[in-house]
Amino acid sequence: MRLFLDTANIEHIRHAAKLGVISGITTNPSLVAKEGSADYKSIILEICSIIDGPISAEVLSQETNSIIVEAREVSSWSPNVVVKIPITSQGLEAISVLSKEGIKVNLTLCFSLNQALLGALAGATYVSPFVGRLDDIGDDGMQLVGDITKLFRDYDLPTEVIAASIRHPLHCIAAAKIGADIATIPYKVLMQMAEHPLTTSGITRFLNDFAAVSKKI
Repeated sequence: MRLFLDTANIEHIRHAAKLGVISGITTNPSLVAKEGSADYKSIILEICSIIDGPISAEVLSQETNSIIVEAREVSSWSPNVVVKIPITSQGLEAISVLSKEGIKVNLTLCFSLNQALLGALAGATYVSPFVGRLDDIGDDGMQLVGDITKLFRDYDLPTEVIAASIRHPLHCIAAAKIGADIATIPYKVLMQMAEHPLTTSGITRFLNDFAAVSKKI
């Protein structure tokens, strides 16, 4: 399973890139707004200069023709850009056109197996089931990820599954065990994955033991 970082924070992206474990980035208008910038294109281009992998950038248009026009523009920013399109009937129509043009699409805001199947059949490169948001309303988000993954593999569909709306490290482990192709995670979760109290205490013990020995020499 590959890991994407779900953020528009350049500092966090630079740090994650140095760790050598991130294969791509997902963003959305809310994440960009959180960073206090209205210049979406410049942020996406800067991210593309840091991460040599898929960079998902979301379109805001709602009508089919407008989605297609905006998606073509966004995809032209960089070969790395993947266009995020929410699952709607207009979005599906746009995806069917864009996929034939070789434009990569990440079907976002996916909350059901039906939606995922339609996205794959329309030609989406990725589908992103939102785990945390389903959990919030009492559904089993990770079960949906597993169902989508199994369906795509049973029918040899090329669309990849991105476990999205990841809230904690256990979500990431569950996504890996269930067979998701990718998990897109917040920076905080990435840092939590690298930590363990026994690692911290072990390092402290090694340092203290070596310091004690050094004093005797």
